[in-house]
Amino acid sequence: MDASLDPQQQAAVLAPRGPVCVLAGAGTGKTRTITRRIAHLVGDGHVRASQVLAVTFTSRAAGEMRTRLRSLGISGQGNAVQALTFHAAAMRHLRYFWPQAIGDNQWELLDNKFPVVSRAARAAGAPTTTESLRDLISEIEWAKGSLIGPSEYPAAIYKSSRESPLPAEQVALVYERYEQAKVSPSGDQLLDFDDLLLMTRAILDDHPVIAEEFRDRYRCFVVDEYQDVTPAQQALLNAWVGPRDDLTVVGDANQTIYSFTGATPGYLLDFSRRFPDATVVRLERDYRSTPQVVQLANSVIGAARGRIAGTRLQLIGQRDPGPEPDFSEHPDEATEAKAVARAIKRLMNSGVPGSEIAILYRVNAQSEVHEQALTAAGIPYQVRGGEAFFSRSEVRQAMRAVNQTAQRDDLPAEAQTLTILRAILVPLGLTDEAPAGAQARERWESLRALVTMTEDMLNDVPDLTLTDLARELAARAEARHPPTVQGVTLSSLHAAKGLEWDAVFLVGLVDGSMPISQAIKAGDAAIEEERRLLYVGVTRAREHLQLSWALSRNEGGRGTRRRSRFVVNLVPDDSPASKIAEPKRTRSGPKCRVCGKPLLGKTASLLGRCERCPSDLDEGLLLALKEWRSGRAKEQKVPAYVVFSDNTLIAIAEQQPGDVAALVAIPGIGQKKLDSYGEDVLTLVRNGKPAGQK
Repeated sequence: MDASLDPQQQAAVLAPRGPVCVLAGAGTGKTRTITRRIAHLVGDGHVRASQVLAVTFTSRAAGEMRTRLRSLGISGQGNAVQALTFHAAAMRHLRYFWPQAIGDNQWELLDNKFPVVSRAARAAGAPTTTESLRDLISEIEWAKGSLIGPSEYPAAIYKSSRESPLPAEQVALVYERYEQAKVSPSGDQLLDFDDLLLMTRAILDDHPVIAEEFRDRYRCFVVDEYQDVTPAQQALLNAWVGPRDDLTVVGDANQTIYSFTGATPGYLLDFSRRFPDATVVRLERDYRSTPQVVQLANSVIGAARGRIAGTRLQLIGQRDPGPEPDFSEHPDEATEAKAVARAIKRLMNSGVPGSEIAILYRVNAQSEVHEQALTAAGIPYQVRGGEAFFSRSEVRQAMRAVNQTAQRDDLPAEAQTLTILRAILVPLGLTDEAPAGAQARERWESLRALVTMTEDMLNDVPDLTLTDLARELAARAEARHPPTVQGVTLSSLHAAKGLEWDAVFLVGLVDGSMPISQAIKAGDAAIEEERRLLYVGVTRAREHLQLSWALSRNEGGRGTRRRSRFVVNLVPDDSPASKIAEPKRTRSGPKCRVCGKPLLGKTASLLGRCERCPSDLDEGLLLALKEWRSGRAKEQKVPAYVVFSDNTLIAIAEQQPGDVAALVAIPGIGQKKLDSYGEDVLTLVRNGKPAGQK
C-alpha cells in the first residue's frame, strides 16, 4: 500500500488487470494515479514495462508521464513504458510495419497542409485566403477524425448541425481534391497526421500476422484524457487492443470541450457497457484548489444538463481554506481590464509571482484590451495559444493599410476617420455579421476590436485624423511588445486546458461571449459545452479567482449586454456585483414583443424580439430599404453597413416605425442617423418605396 495515495487512488492503482475506468475530476491527481498503476502492474509481474503503451493527447502530457515513470524506476534502457501521443505512437508503428504491409511504395509525412489544400481549393473554386485555408484544413481534420469521407461530408454536416465555412458541397470537393493530390502516379503517398491513425489502423485490420506481432509486443494499454478521443483514435485503439481487455482509461466527461475537433465523450460514457465487468473508480478529492474555488466549480457544473452532466463528479477540496471567489461588474471593457490590472498589481505586491497569474477569455480578440491595461500598468505578460494582438497578421495588415491611406491626398475633406477605417477594413474581412468558420471569425473579431479601439480614441479626441490614428496604433504596437521575462499569462480558455495558476481572472463573462453567440444559436448541446468550458476555467485556479464582465464594449457605451447566464445564480447576495444593475435590467429591460420575455443579446435587442420567436417581416419593405441603402452608400462612397446594418434594416422592416419616436427606439439609430436618414426611412415605411420614386 502507498500511503501517499488516498483510498480512491489506491483502488485505481490496485484494480485487477483488465478493463479499468478512472473518472478523474480536475486536480484529483490522475497522472500520479495512472503512473503508479503502471508501476504496480509492472512491479507485480503482470506485464513487462516494454509491453505497456500509454497514450495521451499532448507531447507535454506524454513527457510528464515519462518523467513520473522514470522516477518510479520502471523505464530503464530497453525496458521502457511507451508514453506517447496517439500520433507519435501511430507514426512509430507505421514506420515499422509499412514495408511488410505496403511494400516498396514510399510515404512521407505532410507536416504543412497549406500548399496542398491551397491547390485543392483553387481547383474547387474555393477562396484561398489564409483564414479560408485554415478553416478548410480544420474541416478536413474534423471529417477525417470523425471517419467521414469526402462524399459523406455534406450529409454529416447536416446531421450534426455543424457550421461549415463554405457550402458543404464545395468543402467536400476541396477535401476530395486534397486526398487525390497526396497520391503520386508512382503510388508514393503523402500522409498527414490524421492518415497516420487511419493507415496504422487499416494495416492492423487487414493484416492478421502484423496485428498478432503488434499485440504480442504490447499487452497493456492506458489512455489519458479519454473524453477527448475522436472516432479515428478510438478505431485505432480498438485495433491495438484487439479481442483483449487489458485497458485502463482515465477521463472526465464534464471536461469535454473539443467537440469541434470531432472529440466525443461517448466512448468514456459507454465504457461500462462495452466492458460490463470493468472496475470503475471515481477520483473526487481535489488537491489543486482551495475549498472556496472547488465549491464554485461544483456550482458551475452542478447546473449542467444532459447525459454528460449525469457523470459529474462532486469535487471535495483538500487544501486549507482561501479567499472567496470575487465577482465584479463594470460599465465597459476598458474599465474591466483596468480593474483586473490593478488587482494583479496588488497580488504581485503581496508576493504572488506574475508567472502564477492568468487572465482567461473565450476568444483571442478579447486579449487586446487587457494587453493595453497591463502595458499601462507596467505589468509584463505573455500570450499563450495565440499571438499578441498587434502581432496578428490581420492587425499588421490593417495598420499598413491605415498608414498607406493616411498618406493619400485625395481623401474627401469631410470624410470621418471611423468611416474611412471601416472602408479600409472591409477588404480585409470586416463585415456586418461574424462570418462562418473559426479562423475567419477570429480575424473578424480582431478587425472589430480595431474599430472599437478607434471609437474609444474618438471619444477622447473627437477630431482624431487618420494620420493621428496611424501614429497612435504604431505607438501602441511598439509599447506592447511582450517582455522577454516571464509574466502574467493571457490565454483563451481552450488553450488553458491542462494548466493551473495560483490566481486566475475569468473575464468577459457576458452572454454572446460566454456562452459565445454561435453556441446560443446552435442550441442546448453547444451551450452545455460552453458551460463545461467555464468549469475548466474555474478549475485552473489554485487559490485566487475573479470572475468579471462589462455591460458595454466601448467606454461611454450603453449597457446593453447581460452577465453570462452561467454566473447569474453564482454571485453571492453580499457581493457588490449582485447589486449592480442586473436585477433592474431583468425586471425593466427590453422585452420581446412576441413572447414578452426579457431580451438576451445584441441582435435580439435590436430586433425587439427573441431570435427564435416568429418574425413579422415585411419582405417588400426590406427589399426597398436595401435598395435605398445601396443608393445612399454609393452617393457617400462608403460600405452599405455604414448607412445601416442588415439587422437594423430587418428591425425596421419588422417593427415598421410610424414616427420619429418609434424610429429612434430601435437600437443603433441615434440623432446622427436620424438627421441623415430619418425622413427617408419613415417615407419608405409609409410608402414601401425609396423616397422620390413614383
